[in-house]
Amino acid sequence: MTTLAGHTIAALRSEHDTLTGVVSALSAEQLTAASAASAWTIADVLSHLGSGAQITLAGLRAALGEAPAPGPDFNQGVWDRWNALSPQDQATGWVQADTALVTALEAIPQERHDDLKVAIGFMPEPLSLASFAAMRLSEVAPHVWDVRAGVDPAAGLAEPSAVLLAEHLSGGLGFLLGFIAKPAAAGEHAVLDISATPYRIVLDDTARLTTQALPATATFTGPLESAIRLIYGRLTPQHTPADVAVTGNVSLDELRAVFPGF
Repeated sequence: MTTLAGHTIAALRSEHDTLTGVVSALSAEQLTAASAASAWTIADVLSHLGSGAQITLAGLRAALGEAPAPGPDFNQGVWDRWNALSPQDQATGWVQADTALVTALEAIPQERHDDLKVAIGFMPEPLSLASFAAMRLSEVAPHVWDVRAGVDPAAGLAEPSAVLLAEHLSGGLGFLLGFIAKPAAAGEHAVLDISATPYRIVLDDTARLTTQALPATATFTGPLESAIRLIYGRLTPQHTPADVAVTGNVSLDELRAVFPGF
């Protein structure tokens, strides 16, 4: 039976393959064109994903006992190297770096999926492999969408990734909403039911995604991928499907302010 970590790693592979196909078809001009990420070109997004892949792989190798833990200056050195690359080298380098990371994750035996712990610099305790892989998916899926939407504004988040991110954000990755949400922007307490799913977004002193059957004060109507894009600050007016609507004591514009993105 495939583990949650296994499902998450498979989603990372799928996102990698999707982005590889998109990038391989881009011209030099398209690489330096705007992505759907504010103020970033497509090459900027690829540089961010490539440097992140190297940093993530270094942490994984340390957890596996294959290398010492990265030092305090490691991340900055990686970012500096990637920032100095040309757009074409950033695109080529992303493919190589992300291939190495995804391949290393896939090589972890399934019997280690539940016991392997990986340290994250800003976390007080190491993460499970499932949450560690989900941290990477939480970075990759929105940024893959940034590239795809830069080429096709009607693009949506990959549905398997959206389903997994909802599961993780309502579980072991719930702490991320504490970093990315500004619940005070909602104006009042709200429980937003995401229609046709078991999920609700709760906004009070904090923000959280839950499967608790709490009484709803508002409803989000639309696909789950759109709700997840909302959480990641990627449900801007120009990228909102026509079938998305919010009713109740919080508006879609207020929710966009709650989740400004990164």
